Amino acid sequence: MKTIKDLDIKNKIILLRTDYNVPLKDSKVENDLRIRASLPTINYLLEHGAKRIFIITHLGRPEGKHDPKFDLTSVVNCLHKLLPDQKFIGHYPIPKTGDKFPDIPKEIKIAVLENLRFYPGEEANSSEFIQNIIEAIHADAFVQDGFAVVHRAHASTDAVKNYLPVYAGLLVEKEVSNLEKIIKNPEKPVLLIIGGAKVEDKQPLIDKFTKIADTILVGGKIAADGYKAKNPKIYVAEDFDENSKGQKLDIGPISTAKFTDHITDAKTIIWNGLLGYAEDPTYATASTIVAEMIGEKQDATTVVCGGDTTGFVENLMKDHPTLQYSLVSTGGGAALEFLLGKKLPGLVAIKE
Repeated sequence: MKTIKDLDIKNKIILLRTDYNVPLKDSKVENDLRIRASLPTINYLLEHGAKRIFIITHLGRPEGKHDPKFDLTSVVNCLHKLLPDQKFIGHYPIPKTGDKFPDIPKEIKIAVLENLRFYPGEEANSSEFIQNIIEAIHADAFVQDGFAVVHRAHASTDAVKNYLPVYAGLLVEKEVSNLEKIIKNPEKPVLLIIGGAKVEDKQPLIDKFTKIADTILVGGKIAADGYKAKNPKIYVAEDFDENSKGQKLDIGPISTAKFTDHITDAKTIIWNGLLGYAEDPTYATASTIVAEMIGEKQDATTVVCGGDTTGFVENLMKDHPTLQYSLVSTGGGAALEFLLGKKLPGLVAIKE
């Protein structure tokens, strides 16, 4: 896979795809993990002499129309704080056919274009849409660093390969190398921890890892609803914490103890899906214990994936900064599809 380490960056204009689809609260970024995750690539490009970086990204689901609540003002403000020494042009409109990007003072090295999904051409994988951007900014190379969108065949993941050489950013490289290691050459024992609510979403991952993992642990609503497994390497939670209505909202102490026993011995751990109704702290006990134990385990490869799971771990890390994981994946759907061996258009574009 070609990465920015293979690219002669000096004096080049770089079109950089990031994933800044971050949660907002009161018009401010509530969790900046995905923005911070892009900083190594941005800094690498600047340090190696990029003439200018044009960042393209998306936020929310505006469905191809301009929607003020999804503009990138809050994202640009967050970037300003994270890169205080850099001057920005923020969320400039996407160029149309024949448009030229306005002259920018030389000292401005970063320009953030408007939300890609304000335009139907992005999700329609329109060649014309991405070509207009490339020609307007005179881009020399495209860097894909939005791992969370590489499983989508969109203009900024797929059609772009027809017009520019495509390179992986440092975040995409990190995600792929960690996930690839799990599939191809994991250190044993390998442990897969599965939670969440929808068995149809998790079953393909369970099936895939019956060949890879030494043990698979199943908790969450899936277990509470009576999930059955015939394979002896699969353990399904057997006791639960219930509310006054008898609803099983977290795995119980017996099951939690068995989970932690397996974590102690494991050398490769993949966790996807919360083990209880963690929105309520009363039923976040098992998820918290597991998250802390994995984050304190420095003798193993540890990967956390899935939107709810990574969000939970990210919030926990704010209060416990010593927790460390090999990878807290920024791409829920992309990570799962990669682990299942599916072809991801954004990664195919890099290889091509």
